[in-house]
Amino acid sequence: MFIEVENLVKKYGMSDVLRGLNFKVEKSDELAIVGSSGSGKSTLLYILGGLEKPDSGRVTIEGLEISKMSDVELSKFRNTQIGFVFQFHFLLPSMNCLENTLLPAKIGGFNRQEIEQRVRELAKVLQVEHCLKKFPFEISGGEQQRINIIRAISLNPSLLLCDEPTGNLDSRNTEIVMDLLRDVAARIKSTLIMVTHDEKISNSFSHKISIEDGQIIS
Repeated sequence: MFIEVENLVKKYGMSDVLRGLNFKVEKSDELAIVGSSGSGKSTLLYILGGLEKPDSGRVTIEGLEISKMSDVELSKFRNTQIGFVFQFHFLLPSMNCLENTLLPAKIGGFNRQEIEQRVRELAKVLQVEHCLKKFPFEISGGEQQRINIIRAISLNPSLLLCDEPTGNLDSRNTEIVMDLLRDVAARIKSTLIMVTHDEKISNSFSHKISIEDGQIIS
């Protein structure tokens, strides 16, 4: 089993955000997480990505219990094994798009030449080759999100986590980005987990869990 979540609990002050979640995800599978605002779905995604730690319970990814890792161990694990695609692209405005996509490799101490070649190949596939020398403010929202996706998968992560990645896109770009995410996840054999409000998107996933008041209801 690729991911195992057991009795996951998370609190903020007196509020129970996640209340004893249990589920499993197979390797290279795809899972949509749905629920109303404040249901705990984004918190769950951040815990799966090691951006937050649970108050109790376990999250195991490929046999590694990330909920017990130190901050240094988590940082290294996130950099090499997890790709994040958020609703807002968070591209650094002071860097051109190529430099933005190479940030994970720079942080992780990877060979720049090797990763740059991979980035350029991905840019060609995603049709944003012309954007690499431009700065984020010089390209469209759809192009920015595709650059964001390239950055997220530049190191071939085993887990791709997406938090409302199409929330700011029109219907045409939503379809493009979803096709791209599925295609690149399949190319690198990455497990795809997405938080979304879009019922059409969630219904297209092979697996879906619904969360309300911090609990899985279906």
